[in-house]
Amino acid sequence: MIGGAVVRRLRQSGHEVVLAGRAPASGVQLDFNAMPPCAELVRRLQGYDVLVNAVGIFQAQAEQGFDAVHVKAVAALFGAAVQAGVGRLVHVSALGAELGGATAYFDSKGRAEVLLRQLPVPVTIVRPSLVYSPEGNSTRFFLRLARLPLLPLPGGGGQLVQPVHVEDLAEAVARVATCADPPAVLDAVGPRPLPLREYLRLLGAAHGQAPRVVHLPLAPLRPLLPLAARLTGGLVGPDSLRMLEAGNTGDAAGITNLLGRPPRDPALFVDAHDVEAGAALRLQRALLWLRLTLAAMWLGTAWVSLWGYPREDSLALLARLGLHDGPAMFALWSGAVLDGLLGLGMLVLPWRRLVYLAQLLLMAGYTVLITIWLPEFWLHPFGPLLKNIPIAGAILALILLDRPHGPDHR
Repeated sequence: MIGGAVVRRLRQSGHEVVLAGRAPASGVQLDFNAMPPCAELVRRLQGYDVLVNAVGIFQAQAEQGFDAVHVKAVAALFGAAVQAGVGRLVHVSALGAELGGATAYFDSKGRAEVLLRQLPVPVTIVRPSLVYSPEGNSTRFFLRLARLPLLPLPGGGGQLVQPVHVEDLAEAVARVATCADPPAVLDAVGPRPLPLREYLRLLGAAHGQAPRVVHLPLAPLRPLLPLAARLTGGLVGPDSLRMLEAGNTGDAAGITNLLGRPPRDPALFVDAHDVEAGAALRLQRALLWLRLTLAAMWLGTAWVSLWGYPREDSLALLARLGLHDGPAMFALWSGAVLDGLLGLGMLVLPWRRLVYLAQLLLMAGYTVLITIWLPEFWLHPFGPLLKNIPIAGAILALILLDRPHGPDHR
């Protein structure tokens, strides 16, 4: 998100920008989870005037951890850049980064800053606060919240934030990369700190909404935060709450001097003509409701199979498939447990495409068995089999439109 905005800004200013990424088509092929040997990395970086690193992850996963992406890869990259003779080095860190920070994210960013300050050449460290971008997951999440009639916020949303627009951040990074005398550290913040609830109200007002804040006490919320982190990709969770409680504000004088003007106010963040962002938000909201309703269907089916529908009637249906006694009970329980697991998988797994495919396969299996041994269900007035057709269409839509697992091509 930040890197893409910086690239656009640099190219608009007439600079030649070479991208580094995992894709083989990248100008410099580079994977922060599997950095090449130092000599090879030095060779790849020779001939460049400026290096800007905007790589970062908000939540660690099995295939990419904070230590690998934020610390080890950064140390290897900038160390090789020094040997390659790159003249200007810029690193995008985070406001609040420090050793032993409030979260593993802040701590890893802080460790990288310590290593960069030990290099024999200057490195400019840009420390963004909360970033507003129509392309950003956190911004889309905040916009969804801001459109609610009631805003349920931990502690009433009194935590201070100082959001910066991604275009102001990109301009600041581009100027740091090309100006004659860059600062050693730049706090890339908005013009003023404000409570989280006020920021959300400003976002809501831009869409004609005036949400009322509901105060959520923190103590009963904390046990639910790990599950919330799974459901939201870390946007709501223990770490994000600790970040909010730690505060996310800084001095706007540095970025104001660099830009030659104050960064834009949060009241002006939302562009009323940004149709693309509005369409993306509506699509995300539709996908979320589609996923929740399908999950409710699978969980409800599991409950009905085991406890809602008369057990003797279920066993009678299984008997027509040739299953009796122990095998029939096993089929009943295993089918219900599988339905329940698919429903839970829709809610808690960050990678869901395999769950969607498993749902289609299970529905196809059910449909074939019922068609062969219980064909009258095709003519049932409630249409239990006919409804499989739109349900399969809904699952196919999720396969096509839901976010893929893992990092994107950048």
